Amino acid sequence: MSSSTAESTAFRSALEVIRAVEPRVADAIGAELTDQRESLKLIASENYASPATLLAMGNWFSDKYAEGTVGRRFYAGCQNVDTVEALAAEHARELFGAAHAYVQPHSGIDANLVAFWAVLADRVEAPALRKAQARHVNDLTEQDWYTLRRELGNQRMLGMSLDAGGHLTHGFRPNISGKMFDQRSYGTDPATGLIDYDRVAEAAREFKPLILVGGYSAYPRKVNFRILREIADSVGATFMVDMAHFAGLVAGKVFTGDFDPVPHAHIVTTTTHKSLRGPRGGMVLCGPELADQVDRGCPMVLGGPLPHVMAAKAVALAEARQPAFADYAQRIVDNAQALADGLLRRGAKLVTGGTDNHLVLIDVTSYGLTGRQAEQALLDSGIVTNRNAVPQDPNGAWYTSGVRIGTPALTTRGLGTAEMDATAELIHTVLAQTTPGTNADGTGSKAKYVLDPALADKVSHQATDLLAGFPLYPTVSLG
Repeated sequence: MSSSTAESTAFRSALEVIRAVEPRVADAIGAELTDQRESLKLIASENYASPATLLAMGNWFSDKYAEGTVGRRFYAGCQNVDTVEALAAEHARELFGAAHAYVQPHSGIDANLVAFWAVLADRVEAPALRKAQARHVNDLTEQDWYTLRRELGNQRMLGMSLDAGGHLTHGFRPNISGKMFDQRSYGTDPATGLIDYDRVAEAAREFKPLILVGGYSAYPRKVNFRILREIADSVGATFMVDMAHFAGLVAGKVFTGDFDPVPHAHIVTTTTHKSLRGPRGGMVLCGPELADQVDRGCPMVLGGPLPHVMAAKAVALAEARQPAFADYAQRIVDNAQALADGLLRRGAKLVTGGTDNHLVLIDVTSYGLTGRQAEQALLDSGIVTNRNAVPQDPNGAWYTSGVRIGTPALTTRGLGTAEMDATAELIHTVLAQTTPGTNADGTGSKAKYVLDPALADKVSHQATDLLAGFPLYPTVSLG
């Protein structure tokens, strides 16, 4: 590994500066790089951002307040922030074929909140203003305000259920979205684990939501967004898609036509990390009819935007517009399918029997385990995953019955289908040799497990050996 590259110099110098102030932080940063280099990272929502993207976040943009939008700031001296925000939005529009892009959200939940409130403002607040003959919410009478608040807080949302693969931000009670909306969920077919579009249409006709949400965090198949838009239109709902997990597959043109949400949805949200391989952050795409409302995300939902992260988004989105990214996106799916095939051949049970995208969901009850037991046993063995609910999960959302695995990160490192088969062997070996533990009173535990430490150590070394030919950040040396 070269120790004289520009990237090595940049990161070594940065750590030296940090170490002079708080050496424990510098040590933790270095340890994180070591851990990521030595572990099989299979968390579907994680990736490795490029050195250029990482470096774009550590600069003087962090010192700027920039409420407002490009050219319309509430603070002076934001001309350079305007440059990077405009570049990020331009790259996003061109990459996804969207009419409008809003790149200020700090995270996926922020992006979803901006979208929710943009729709509420367009569908509820604006008609209320017209009815009250008010030009602005500040012009409403107290009675108008009372009525408006009741209407804003009593709208309906229909989204995918959590155990079927949906996300917390799609209306579930522990999340703010579940407190904002009267929410109902659509699930999947109990026999196949696939979306039953006829049942979604039936639920929409019965519930009549203001917003129909498409998208997922743990559904291993493509979604037909054309059909969902038709369902939304049939009941007068706004169709929103959260593509946080699969945005990279859309950007890389692996998902096109009916499976590309941008031409079909009224509004689309995403994170910029995960399969898009950018910095941690969010983004909203929409047509011109919602653009003005979306651009009010700050101060409606957001505080000051993060200019240093918007700079990193501009860099990552520019990278995603390069031809190599399309090849990368296709290899993500090829690897996921190879990983699924390898697990199936070894007897694992997979939700929906396979995958069309970047993730695989293992039902670990076939190994006699809970998701929590499986997750920790794999971590002990150098394989980083996360437990996840499966449809109609008997163990609930904490212990779960599944483990979600994904291929974006390992694909970034250059691993291919042969390595995915070897990875499937390591996963199966650990799960097959792990047994449930017992509590102190002799009852069965959903968290404790038994795994021979020698086997865990052996698999961990095998994982490190597998990764040896695919160095992470090969141009970066901290030594």
